[in-house]
Parts: sequence; C-alpha cells; structure tokens
Amino acid sequence: MSEHDAIVALLWNNYTSVAILALISYEYLLLFEKEVKFVWKRQWSMMSCLYLIVRYLGLFLALVSGCWGGLIYIPESVSYALAVLLEWGFSVYFYFAEAILIWRLYALYDQSKRILCVLLGLFLPVVILSIGADSYLYSRRSAFSVKEITTPIAKYCTPSFNLGPMIAIYTSIPIICYDIFLVILATVILAKHLKERRTIKLRPNTYVITIVRYHIIYFLLNLTNQILLVMLWANIPAPAFSFSEFFINTVPFILAPRLIISIWDTHAHSECAHVSTTFEDCVCWTLPPISEEHEMGSQIMV
Repeated sequence: MSEHDAIVALLWNNYTSVAILALISYEYLLLFEKEVKFVWKRQWSMMSCLYLIVRYLGLFLALVSGCWGGLIYIPESVSYALAVLLEWGFSVYFYFAEAILIWRLYALYDQSKRILCVLLGLFLPVVILSIGADSYLYSRRSAFSVKEITTPIAKYCTPSFNLGPMIAIYTSIPIICYDIFLVILATVILAKHLKERRTIKLRPNTYVITIVRYHIIYFLLNLTNQILLVMLWANIPAPAFSFSEFFINTVPFILAPRLIISIWDTHAHSECAHVSTTFEDCVCWTLPPISEEHEMGSQIMV
C-alpha cells in the first residue's frame, strides 16, 4: 500500500467511525424512553431479556468498532484482540437475533412444541458451522490479522483479510437458507391467517402481519449483511470497504431492537383488553380459535 493509499484509507476509516458513533449514540437516546416504558418499568419476560441482549451487545460492538482503527490509536496487539472480539461478537449477536425470530414463530404457531423442536434442531447446525467458520477465519493470524501502518499524519491499525472470499461464501449459504426457511414458515402462517379472517369477514390481525413483515425485513437485512461480510475478504477499495463496515456496524444493531420495540408500542396503542400484560403472554399475540376471533374482532369488523 502506497503512502497516499494509506492516508486515503485512514481518512475513510475516520469518517466512517465518526458516522458510526454519532448514529448509534443518537439511536440509543431516541429509543431510550420507550425502552424504559416497555422494559424497565414492566415485569421481564423472555422477549425482554432478548431485547436487552441485542440492544446492549449491539451498542457495545458498534462503539468498539467505531473507536477501532485510526480514530483512536490502539497498539497492534490490542487491536488484533479487539478485532477478533468484534468478529465473534457479531456472530453471537446473530444467534440472539435469530432466537427472537424463532421465539416469535413459536408463538405464532400457537406455541407448538413440534415447530420449536424443528426450528432449534435446524438452527443448531447453523450455530456449529458459524463457530467453526469463525475459528477458521478469524482466530488464525494466517487467515485474519492486523497491520500497523505509519503515515506522516498518524499511525493506525487496519485489518488484513489474507484468504479469498470463497470460504466466507460457502459458510454464509446455510445461514441464508435458514433465514429463507423462517420466512417461508412465517408466510405460511400468514396465508392461513388471512384465509381464516376472510372466511369470517374480519380484518387480519395487525400483529401477525407485522411479525411476518419483520421476518422479511430481517431476511433482507441478513442477506445484505452476509454479502458485505464476504466483500471484506475480496480486497475491495477503501470507500467500498468503509461503506461495508458502516452498514455491518450500524444497521443490524439499530433494526433488531427497533423491531421489538415497535411491536410493543403498537400493542400499547391498541384496544386490547390485556395491554397491561407482557405482550408475548397476551392472547392477541397468538392466533385464537375461530370462535374467539369473532369476539376479539368485533371492534374491527370491515
């Protein structure tokens, strides 16, 4: 890398780091009031715990990634340890984000133990594969390392991806296939719900549509994320690298907590008689029997 290229990469890194720190900080303050209302002032549940994990794990990863690189000088040995920590942290974040989707599908399918066993049984190999891939790609200096670069204006560390993109492509395929499977299950339950509602001439349940929509959004998000992660191994130019880093270090950490809060917020403004209860324990969360749907939907008759 020439001196000019090193300075350009440093500037792109600094611009991206400032944008990451500003956006994540703003998003945290923006969502904090609703977090207090729906989490800290209510009895905790499984979804509350999952929310807090993705919220604060994502915040931690985004802040560390924003400070990593050229914005603040960190010695090479420490930079390498933080870089490996970040890569493993991204995977752990993915596990919990998928757990949220699994838990919601389990609720939509009327808490079917069979569905839960199928989802967890298929998810376990994905987790094992992801752990193996992280061990191979990020825990060996021959595959992933950190280089310290000295320029006339600063000294900084930058990641070095020493393998081609093919291994990252192969390991991303099972993850994408699993997300497609989740979207198909969500679409099937939505089709069933719409058919039942059409039969009794009622509007569709808002929460069922919202959850399916979020499954699709998350699938597109994760697909984009996997593509950008693969691109990092392809020695792309500094602007494209910085854009990929910006997306990977912000969008997943913003959307996952927001998707949870938005459902709670919608529920709080609904006319449900159980609005004071934890939402995932509420009858409006699952698909009620047809006889109950007439009763629950009487206020929203078309």
